[in-house]
Amino acid sequence: MTMKFLTTLERDEDGVWIAECPSIPGCVSQGDTRDEALANIREAIAVCLEVRAERGLPLTVETQQVEVAV
Repeated sequence: MTMKFLTTLERDEDGVWIAECPSIPGCVSQGDTRDEALANIREAIAVCLEVRAERGLPLTVETQQVEVAV
């Protein structure tokens, strides 16, 4: 079964790409390139889901994307 997750990507001040999956608490990775960060977050998501399942935790938490005007 394939699951899809929204992830965030941002580039830090050192040029490293940071990837996070907000619906899985603590699921964060990084890479020197955008593609590397995406590959790493895929691996991190798989490991996080496995650990959460082993511990009897909900696999994900509810998140929402909300646009805020300022």
